[in-house]
Amino acid sequence: MAIVFLIIIGAAAGFIATRLMRLEADIPTTMAIGIFGALLGGFVLRMLMALTGFAAGFVGAVLGAMLLIWLYRVYVQRR
Repeated sequence: MAIVFLIIIGAAAGFIATRLMRLEADIPTTMAIGIFGALLGGFVLRMLMALTGFAAGFVGAVLGAMLLIWLYRVYVQRR
């Protein structure tokens, strides 16, 4: 059940992050960005700020997805 929850939260976070960063991406890419961003951002945010719960995980997921979009633009898209 946690995997399904992660996919749903990741997809929502990826959608929000791609809109905030103005990145045009297809649905699988958006979901992948969101899921990996949820893992990265949620973990870092919870560890650094000692926040728990849904809100911290979702905010961390969006921030993590935005970080991955920025890294993608800096290192991959310029080639």
